[in-house]
Amino acid sequence: MVVILKQNADKKQLDNLVNWLGSQEIKVQATVGVHTTILGLVGDTSKIDIDMIQSLPIVETVKRIQEPYKNSNRKFHPLDSIIDVRGQKVGEGMFHVMAGPCSIEGEDQIINIAKAVKSSGASMLRGGAFKPRTSPYAFQGLRGEGLELMKKAREATGLPIVTEIMSASHLELFEDVDLIQVGARDMQNFELLKELGHCKKPILLKRGLANTIEELLMSAEYIMAGGNPNVILCERGIRTFETATRNTLDISAIPYLKEKSHLPIIVDPSHASGVSWLVNPLAMAAIAAGADGLMIEVHNNPPKALSDGAQSLTPAQFDETMKSIKGLVAYMGKSMGKVEQ
Repeated sequence: MVVILKQNADKKQLDNLVNWLGSQEIKVQATVGVHTTILGLVGDTSKIDIDMIQSLPIVETVKRIQEPYKNSNRKFHPLDSIIDVRGQKVGEGMFHVMAGPCSIEGEDQIINIAKAVKSSGASMLRGGAFKPRTSPYAFQGLRGEGLELMKKAREATGLPIVTEIMSASHLELFEDVDLIQVGARDMQNFELLKELGHCKKPILLKRGLANTIEELLMSAEYIMAGGNPNVILCERGIRTFETATRNTLDISAIPYLKEKSHLPIIVDPSHASGVSWLVNPLAMAAIAAGADGLMIEVHNNPPKALSDGAQSLTPAQFDETMKSIKGLVAYMGKSMGKVEQ
């Protein structure tokens, strides 16, 4: 349920309303705009009398929300959310590119790639320390050592670091990670999502390869219901009957999510296609559809990469792709995020 207040609503009457709703075990989330204040009511509102609330002198109108997601719903929060990632603002017309290797393979590798992607215009460094793989025999990542190498790359470049968590038991290791990624396979790892809801770290939530948009928003709801509003959504392609590409990038999800949710959304064209030459055109499509950023895999030697080499760009290819990205971002009236050191 959403309660829209009249301008200059009496504070005492507002406090009385909020206290009464609290006594009904209804959580109130206020969004204060320039001209309008909206109260989002979270909980079992089925017993709340709309007509009674509507009759209050401070209330303009009351609406019931049909969607099961509340915190991530734009009706509760009409203004776009801006997520701070180590000083980098995601949203509010700022466009960010997160780039780096699928897997961290060594200190020289991650630091050299970090320097290269920053030079080309990336504003965050992505890299996998813990790697969920389909085969138990595939490279599983350097784990804790990989996280330490990411931190060294951050020291060398100033780039905020983005990496994937696979278990709530690893949270202590991620205390110094700037943006914690929840991978596609863990989008519905609800126990992990609950734990991430208790921290204040920004969370990058990837859509599962066979999940609906509503299910993605409900997973975001798990994090936000726990008290952490700092969620960035990621469209990374879904599994369809098409076999020409690794996944099918759902371009329609971008404007749809923009309409239904206030959370920023970035796109991962690397995982969406699984083919390096498709990264550039898919990135252009994502920008045109309204994405707030991109996540692109870059490797110094893709044919010898320990994971996902086929979809990785070389630093030179990434540099060329960034030229196209910068041009279209400027045309769309947005600004490129950048890191000074």
